[in-house]
Amino acid sequence: MVLPFDDAYFMKKALEEANLAFEKGEVPIGAVIVTQDRIIARAHNLTEQLNDVTAHAEMQAITSAANFLGGKYLNNCVLYVTLEPCQMCAGALYWSQISKIVFAAKDPKRGFKAMGAKLHPKTEVLGGLLENEASVLLKRFFIQKRNLN
Repeated sequence: MVLPFDDAYFMKKALEEANLAFEKGEVPIGAVIVTQDRIIARAHNLTEQLNDVTAHAEMQAITSAANFLGGKYLNNCVLYVTLEPCQMCAGALYWSQISKIVFAAKDPKRGFKAMGAKLHPKTEVLGGLLENEASVLLKRFFIQKRNLN
C-alpha cells in the first residue's frame, strides 16, 4: 500500500528549490506544483540569472506545470512555495485557477494579502507551513547580501 505524501513533504521539496536559488545568488524562494501526489513542476527564483523581474519561482512553476499538463488551467493542482506570493504571482495564480496554495513564510509588506490582490474564489490557501525554515534561509540571504555590499 502506498501512502500519500503530506504537505510538509512537498514544502521540503520547495525548500530544496529555494536552496538552489540561494546557491545561485538569487532570492531564495522555491516552488513545486503537485497533482495527485506527484510533483509536475519545480522552480526557484531566476530574476538575476534571466535579468527578468517576472522570473519568480511561482511564475516559472506555473509555466512548467501548464506545459506538463498541456493546458493553462491548474485545476486539481497544489502550489507549495516558500514565501507568500506577491500580487503579480497571485494574479497569475488567479488566472491558472490553481486549487490550493500552501506557503511557508508570510510577506507582510509585499505578499498578496498585504497588497490586496485576489485569488480565484475556489483557491484554498494555507500559510505558515515550515515558516521558520523558509524565514531563516531568507534572513541568511539578506544578511549575506548586506555584508557583501
